Amino acid sequence: MYDPHYLKSFTEKVFKAMGCSDEDAKVAANCLNQADLRGVDSHGVARLSGYVKLWEKKRLNATPNIQIVHETPSTAVLDADQALGLVSAPKAMQIAIQKAKVAGTGWVGVKNSNHFGIAGYHAMLALEHDMIGFAMTNASPLVSPTFSKSRLLGTNPIAVAIPADSQPPVVIDMATTTVANGKLEVLQRKGQNMPEGWAQDKEGNATTDPLILKKGGAMLPLGGDRIHGSHKGYCLGSLVDILTAVLPGANYGPWVPPFVAFLDPASNLVGDGIGHFVGAIRIDAFRPASDFKKHMDNWISTFRNAETVNGFEKVLIPGDPERAMTQERLKTGIPLLQPVVDDLNDLASKFNLEFSPITL
Repeated sequence: MYDPHYLKSFTEKVFKAMGCSDEDAKVAANCLNQADLRGVDSHGVARLSGYVKLWEKKRLNATPNIQIVHETPSTAVLDADQALGLVSAPKAMQIAIQKAKVAGTGWVGVKNSNHFGIAGYHAMLALEHDMIGFAMTNASPLVSPTFSKSRLLGTNPIAVAIPADSQPPVVIDMATTTVANGKLEVLQRKGQNMPEGWAQDKEGNATTDPLILKKGGAMLPLGGDRIHGSHKGYCLGSLVDILTAVLPGANYGPWVPPFVAFLDPASNLVGDGIGHFVGAIRIDAFRPASDFKKHMDNWISTFRNAETVNGFEKVLIPGDPERAMTQERLKTGIPLLQPVVDDLNDLASKFNLEFSPITL
């Protein structure tokens, strides 16, 4: 188990070695570190080498000039200038928060960006302002719509963070597929099969092979198949693609650039980079924030005290597992698979850094 503080410090050094400013490196490292602490191992430090490879391929700009290219009192569009999504999304959320302070709500679309880590991190930035935060992004086309063999959508996550009073906030952070792609990558590193319903082969048949995407297969929308409601997951993924890309002018559908650096983007792009969409709603634009948060406490308590079915101790509130994992990992450390440790050692060698992780 590795010291999360050391891993965060090392990650920050790598981003600085790429040329990121001190502030951008700090923000990006914190985003990856929070993913590891919250138990989303697929989007934590395991992704670091992927960002470096994109930078080496000149598909990621470590010193971007992020600009507002369109604006109204409550909305904006950012051109991220090929920035890390780990950097552009928090900047977009800060703009959304400032607009919400004036107009009641703020909504910002981002184009020309890259992978932005866990959506929940960006949505949660609104909580300290007594606001409800939203964050979503489109992603590499690895998902087939219901009834299709074609890969047209990404895992396209949605996150919403809602403050409470004495209770912890409700944090909904979910892919619009049955699982995030990173879960397949984790199984690949572990040499384990995946459950049926996560993906299909290139002919549309069920599979348990975690390497199926490299063999022409596709991930499935939330629900897995039509009988179990995959059309609803398909609709959610479509909504994210439209709001994050068609609306601000990023690439959408099959034109979204791949995260892996060894695959080149399509030659006939329809927009600029990857797209994000973030928003903030000021609670007191609807009712006094104190009243709302007290009722959120009541809502949370009611659901926590719901009668459970046999075998289950309690009903969980969205965000509970991640909160518990964060508390545990701050004490016991972050587990890293050997391939991830090997990648970090390679990065240390590449940038003449020392990687001597502290174990707990």
